[in-house]
Amino acid sequence: MISLAGRDILHSWGKFVFTGIGLGLLIGVTLTMAGVYRGMVDDAKVLLDASGADLWVVQQGTLGPYAESSSIADDLYRGVLGMEGVARAANVTYFTMQVRDGARDVRAMVVGVVAEGPGQPGFLVGGRHITRGHYEAVADVSAGLALGSRIRIRRNDFTVVGLTRRMVSSGGDPMIFIPLKDAQSAQFLKDNDALLQQRRRTAQNPAYNRPGAPGLLDDVLAAQGTNPYVNAVLVQVAPGFAPEQVAEPIRRWMRLQAYTTAQMEEILVAKLIANSSRQIGMFLVILSLVSAAIVAFIIYTLTLGKLREIAVLKLIGTRNRTIASMILQQALGLGVIGFLVGRVAAGIWAPYFPRYVRLEPGDTARALVAVVVICSLASILAIRAALSVDPAEAIGG
Repeated sequence: MISLAGRDILHSWGKFVFTGIGLGLLIGVTLTMAGVYRGMVDDAKVLLDASGADLWVVQQGTLGPYAESSSIADDLYRGVLGMEGVARAANVTYFTMQVRDGARDVRAMVVGVVAEGPGQPGFLVGGRHITRGHYEAVADVSAGLALGSRIRIRRNDFTVVGLTRRMVSSGGDPMIFIPLKDAQSAQFLKDNDALLQQRRRTAQNPAYNRPGAPGLLDDVLAAQGTNPYVNAVLVQVAPGFAPEQVAEPIRRWMRLQAYTTAQMEEILVAKLIANSSRQIGMFLVILSLVSAAIVAFIIYTLTLGKLREIAVLKLIGTRNRTIASMILQQALGLGVIGFLVGRVAAGIWAPYFPRYVRLEPGDTARALVAVVVICSLASILAIRAALSVDPAEAIGG
């Protein structure tokens, strides 16, 4: 069988190969977009697994510390510890801010944890965990920090004593872990002017500064300078108990919301990154349509350049099915070249993306099937043009 793809490669190899490379880069972008979504889902699962928690106890009526704001008193963990089936419980806070590293700013999610309690990163790639009550930090390597680096969070300086990997928020910001008390202070810390104004208003309030209660004002000012709240309590369930079995009494008697790992994963994937997944899905649809248009245009153009050869084939009795299969072969050859280039390109640039890109074999296989389908559909226009050629054109002109 005569191969139009082989003829193009032999006689017009530059046009064919460079077209395949251009199509391949487009396919590479498509694979990368799918990998970004897979990476977002994987980051969410790693975040939950690395916390070491079986339950997340948060403010009633909220979706938890990752999806929306949650605020509970920092002494409630004692009540949680007293519930049947609870092995360990620890407070935790989360807030996103700009962390100062010398002359540059690093956008990070700051996590306040209790030393040796749930919430600490599960593993380190360098250094050690937090052991002191103040001014130590463990940072994800994506923050660009090194062991011994000095970073500023609000008014205090912290020394990076440990490094972890793949600990990022749902938005892709690296996590920086600091002692809980420091995080509580930093989360709602006011600037100096705001503090002075608050103290002045409090002192002018006769309810707090009245004769006969000389220590009342000082107690109120001291209370206003502390933050007795956290975002969640992380719970580890004792052996022999199911997470839901422990969560139900907490919801009923403590008037708090408790999520299991499966429920929290559903919140992160189905709600928190739902919009991102829809956006990525729209990009994939648009890229697929663009790829189909490019393949259709290229194959149609190449076919128009061979109308005389096709007329000769018809003149010598070649069946339409054979001509159609040759054009289809050309389209599939172009698609295979593009797919190979795209897969290699995606593998090369994926490590340099700011988000984790997970290229799964299943997505690659589905992409190959999609390329074959798109190229087959895109060749229809060229096949119709070829089959409408009059064999007499091989003789005339």
